[in-house]
Amino acid sequence: MINILVVIGVLGLSTQAFIGLSFFISCIWEKEKRATAVALLQFIGMVVVLAVFIAIALAGTFHTPIGKAVLIIGYAGVIAAAVLLLKRSRPNPRALEGTKGLIIGKVGRHDERKIVFARNRSLRPGSEQFEIFYKVHPEYREYDEKRRAMGGPLGHIGTVDNPNADINNAMIFASLNIPVYLGDPLKICPERHPALKEKLGSKKIQITPMEASKRIKGYAKRLGASLVGIAELNPLWVYSKRGEIFRENWEDWGRQINIDHKYVIMFAEEMDFDLVGTAPHTPTSIESMYNYAKGAFISSQLASFIANLGYSASANHLRHYDGLMVPMAVDAGLGELSRMGYLLTKELGPRVRLSAVTTDLTLIPDKPVDIGAKYFCEVCKKCAVCCPSNSIPDGDPEEINGSMRWKLNDETCFEYWGKVGTDCNRCMMVCPWSHARTFPHRLIVFLITRNKLAGKIFAYMDDLFYGRQPKPKKGPDWASYK
Repeated sequence: MINILVVIGVLGLSTQAFIGLSFFISCIWEKEKRATAVALLQFIGMVVVLAVFIAIALAGTFHTPIGKAVLIIGYAGVIAAAVLLLKRSRPNPRALEGTKGLIIGKVGRHDERKIVFARNRSLRPGSEQFEIFYKVHPEYREYDEKRRAMGGPLGHIGTVDNPNADINNAMIFASLNIPVYLGDPLKICPERHPALKEKLGSKKIQITPMEASKRIKGYAKRLGASLVGIAELNPLWVYSKRGEIFRENWEDWGRQINIDHKYVIMFAEEMDFDLVGTAPHTPTSIESMYNYAKGAFISSQLASFIANLGYSASANHLRHYDGLMVPMAVDAGLGELSRMGYLLTKELGPRVRLSAVTTDLTLIPDKPVDIGAKYFCEVCKKCAVCCPSNSIPDGDPEEINGSMRWKLNDETCFEYWGKVGTDCNRCMMVCPWSHARTFPHRLIVFLITRNKLAGKIFAYMDDLFYGRQPKPKKGPDWASYK
C-alpha cells in the first residue's frame, strides 16, 4: 500500500513540475521578464520537492511509523486542497439571469446624444443641434469645451508616441475606411436596397429556428468572429434617441429609436495579445481599429445573409449602433460584465471588440453564463489600480440607473484618450484574464470559472508573477512605436 502511495506521489509531483515547466515556457513566450524569473524559481522549487520526495522514498523512510504518518497527513492535505480548489462553487444566480439579474430598480434607456463619443464626433460648435443639446444638458458644456480645445483623440492621435507615431497612425486610419464605407444605410439594413426588394419581393425562405441559429453562428465564425451568441433583444439596451451622425443625415439626430426586431446576434472579435500588450501606445489602437473594421465586415455580411433569406436585419458596428453592446452580449451568453465595464469572456477575457446584428428572423437564444467574474473582480482590482485616469472604481458595485454594477467614469476615461492620443486599453492589457491562452492559463481559467477560492488565489498570484502594475510591452517590429 505504501509503495502505491509513493508511486502516486511521484506521479503527482512530476505532473506539478510539468505544469510549472509549461508555465515557465509560457512566460518566456509572453515576453514577461518578471513572470519568467518567478516561474523559473517556482519550477526549481517543484523539482527540488520532487527530488527530495524520491530520495526519502528510496531511503525507505515512508515505511517507518513516522514516515507513514507524514505520508498520510501529506495526502490528506493534498486531497483537502484539491477538493477546495476543484469543487464547483455554488453558481451565481444573478449571473445566470444575464442583465436581468443586475436590475434592482427602474432602468431608463440611454440617450445616444449624451454618449461621450456622440458628443465628440457629431456635435459641431455653432450648429443648431449643438445649441439645442447644451441648452438641455449644460452640465456637459464646460467639460466638452476643454476637451475640444485639446483636440480629442483624433485631434492628438499618437501624442503618447510622438514623434514616431506617423506610420502607426496611417494604419489606424486605414482600418477606419471599412466601417465608414459600410456605414451606408443600405448596407446597415440591406433589405431596404431596391435591387434586393425587387429580387425577393415578399418571399421568405422557410427555415427552422434551430437551423437558422446553427447557420448564422457557423457563418459568423467563418467570417472571422471569435465568439457568437444569440439573445432576445431587451428594449432597455436600445438607445432611446439617435445621437451619432456620420453621413449628414441630421434629420435623424434626436429621433426616437424603435426596433421591431426580436433577436440580437452578438459576436466578439479577438484583440491580438501582442498588440494589446503595448497599451496605451499606438499599436493597441491599430488592433482596436482593425477589429472595428472586422466587426463592420462581419455584421454587414451577416445582415445581408439574413436579408437574402427574406427577413429584416440591421448591422451594428462602429458607424451605426442601435444600442449598448456589452449588456446585449451578457444576455447572449458571451460573458459577464467586469469591473472595468468591458465584457469579460471565458475564452479571451476582455480582449474583444463587440458587434451585432438585430433581426426578426426567429432564432434560439443562448443562456447567460456564470464564469465567476463578479467574485474575481471584487478581489483583483488591478484595472482600477492601473487606470491612468482613475476612471475605474475600486469599491463595491453600486446602483447605477437601476442596475447593480461597477460604473466606469467615461468622461475622465475619454479625457485621457485625448491626452495620449490612443484608446488607451490599459485596463484590458493588465487584466489577468487577458493572458494568452497557453496551456497553464487555460488550466487557471478552468479553475477560476468553477471555484471562487481559486479565483481569489490566482488574482493574488497574478500580482506575484506579473506585478501589480505591469509595464507596456514593446510589441511587434512592424508596429513599433519607439
